[in-house]
Amino acid sequence: MIMKGQKISDRYQVIKSIGEGGMANVYLAYDTILDRNVAIKLLRGDLASDEKFVHRFQREALSASSLNHPNIVEVYDVGEDSGNYYIVMEYIEGKHLKDLIKKRGKLTTSEVVDIMMQITDGMSVAHDSYIIHRDIKPQNIMILENGLVKITDFGIAMAMNATQLTQTNSVMGSFHYLPPEQANGNGSSLQSDIYSMGIVMYELLTGKLPFRGDNAVEIALKHLREPMPDIKIEIPTIPNSIANIILKATAKNPKNRYTDAREMHEDLKTCMEDARIK
Repeated sequence: MIMKGQKISDRYQVIKSIGEGGMANVYLAYDTILDRNVAIKLLRGDLASDEKFVHRFQREALSASSLNHPNIVEVYDVGEDSGNYYIVMEYIEGKHLKDLIKKRGKLTTSEVVDIMMQITDGMSVAHDSYIIHRDIKPQNIMILENGLVKITDFGIAMAMNATQLTQTNSVMGSFHYLPPEQANGNGSSLQSDIYSMGIVMYELLTGKLPFRGDNAVEIALKHLREPMPDIKIEIPTIPNSIANIILKATAKNPKNRYTDAREMHEDLKTCMEDARIK
């Protein structure tokens, strides 16, 4: 158990706990060397004892640290202290998109386009380096008071595989955004992130998840077999350009989706123009 005031690697002084998740516990800490507050994610015990996972986590977190974009939470450091494996990131004072959805319900079309533009802009940089997030969901996207969006959890998400996800009940939320190919055990590609972003966009616009169920398997099967709900039924006034972006992003066959986040970003750029919303 990490206590307030405890120092990690004789450098990061823990101030308080700021979150608990299926894969890691998050703490606000003070970097005594660089004189700044940081967020530290400590791998939970069951994952920390999995040597194979730890090595992959460290490798992927270091890979994520190479990403430099205003819409991606910056990774500063990766390390281990007395069996505690951690990742140090910039500290963001904001709320998760999931919290925003719970508070507001559905958002306006212009708000959603702005949020998705930022998400796809950040993910474009990752996809340019062929870095796949693998767990895009509102719980992994933060929004600041000024509207700036930050994608988080690259290092941990990239290190997870489908088997570990199914074994971790506390990441049940991930299955609501799970691409069919991942549900089928066929691995991930850049298009897998596209699918998840399409589901997030649908949820932001409607305040609802497209596929729901009592357990992870039921939800995964719906992603595999059931057609994506028509957003025009949920929101009859939604522009066709917006509905078409969601349809393309959430195509069951990855080949029918956007090639990468940059292509989706370019489509979002013009989706509210008069010529396209008619």
